Amino acid sequence: MIGRLDPELVSALATTLRVSMTSTAIAAFVALPLGFLVARYEFPGKRAVTNLLRTALALPTVVAGLFVYAFIARNAPLGEMKLLFTPAAIVIGQVLLIVPLITALVHAAVQDNVQVVYEEALLLGASPFQASLKALTESRLAVITAIMTGFGRVVSEVGISLVLGGNIRGVTRTITTAITLETSQGDFAVAFALGLVLLALVLLVNMIIIQSAGERREAP
Repeated sequence: MIGRLDPELVSALATTLRVSMTSTAIAAFVALPLGFLVARYEFPGKRAVTNLLRTALALPTVVAGLFVYAFIARNAPLGEMKLLFTPAAIVIGQVLLIVPLITALVHAAVQDNVQVVYEEALLLGASPFQASLKALTESRLAVITAIMTGFGRVVSEVGISLVLGGNIRGVTRTITTAITLETSQGDFAVAFALGLVLLALVLLVNMIIIQSAGERREAP
């Protein structure tokens, strides 16, 4: 299957990569400023927010899937949008799953030095936006790790993909749902091979991200 580039394997691989990278990018766009703001400012209920974020780290994927399902099912408030059993539905569920994860990790990464770096950047003439970026880049390795952790969470999840995607061949079937299908049919060799493909995919993406981050750090 791997050697001959089976069309179903290629389709599942492409779907996995597309929805996982899309959901990770959207979640990072939301979670990076959220994590910075929670670390930078004091506000009523901050302790409750941080505790809620830590609790959400253990959110089961199937629960996130069921929550989104309640809004996009046929008779649900957003049912007319016909999102159920589409890649977009999987992306929505995965974003919901990892926004708290990335937010919590970014908050933990920048909370120790955010005040000092932010104020120093302002004194040197930076705008508030530039000072915020400086505070994040000072902890860029930890921030990149947070994003990679979010990607690893969604690329390996199965609950959301099954509940919201339906495991439709050539449309919403991902590597993890294909593994579930092959295992249920007793094709353990195929399931194991798919697992190796998934691990190779994650390793490749992580290497690309780490290499890119290293090149930017070494650039003058």
